[in-house]
Amino acid sequence: MLKTLLLAASLHAATAQAAAPQQMNLVYDLYRNGHKLGQVTDTFTRSGNRYTLTSETQASGPLKVLWPGTIRLESTGLVTPQGLRPTQFQHARSDAPHKLATARLDWKQRSIAWQYKGDSWNVSGLQNGTQDQLSQVYQFMFAPVLPADYSLQVVSGRGLNDYRYAKREGGTLQTPLGILVTRQYQRITQQPDEKIVTIWVAPARNNLPVQIRVSEDGVVLEQRLVRASVKD
Repeated sequence: MLKTLLLAASLHAATAQAAAPQQMNLVYDLYRNGHKLGQVTDTFTRSGNRYTLTSETQASGPLKVLWPGTIRLESTGLVTPQGLRPTQFQHARSDAPHKLATARLDWKQRSIAWQYKGDSWNVSGLQNGTQDQLSQVYQFMFAPVLPADYSLQVVSGRGLNDYRYAKREGGTLQTPLGILVTRQYQRITQQPDEKIVTIWVAPARNNLPVQIRVSEDGVVLEQRLVRASVKD
């Protein structure tokens, strides 16, 4: 019986990994407090068990004064049976190159090393399943199982936070892939000033994130999928 259960678990993980896409090009319209701010273009490429994930945000129109340049996030790492395992995360702004922030995740030493504006520091205690600010959104597509309460560490360009998501039904959303039934994952916060992150994923499309909302300090940023190209 034990061998059967282990074999079933192994096959499930292998199937989940095999179902993961090889390449994705996704475009989201970006809104700030209900007003269109610009677009976000996310690109995922996979070569063997290595991945590169980038996200570029470009403001347009009258709100461009808020973000005059391009904000670029990049996550690189490995695709494993447990999902994405980032090894480096970068946060860059084209209008402020001196603000490049880099986080390197050392899974052997279980530590994270940051560099920002000439400073560097290390933190130990890297936990299994830790994601970065960008990969956490796409881990929904690569994780073999998504529990009702989903807890993980999230690495940003300058810090490490504990996130816990609660799952609920997300209703249907109109997307470039048609009308999709979604599930919603919302971060459970402990303090009123904590960032609230809500992600709508489409189970019929391998949990592709079709809408993302971030609320903090009275500002609500929302991404809505408008173009999608996914290659298995």
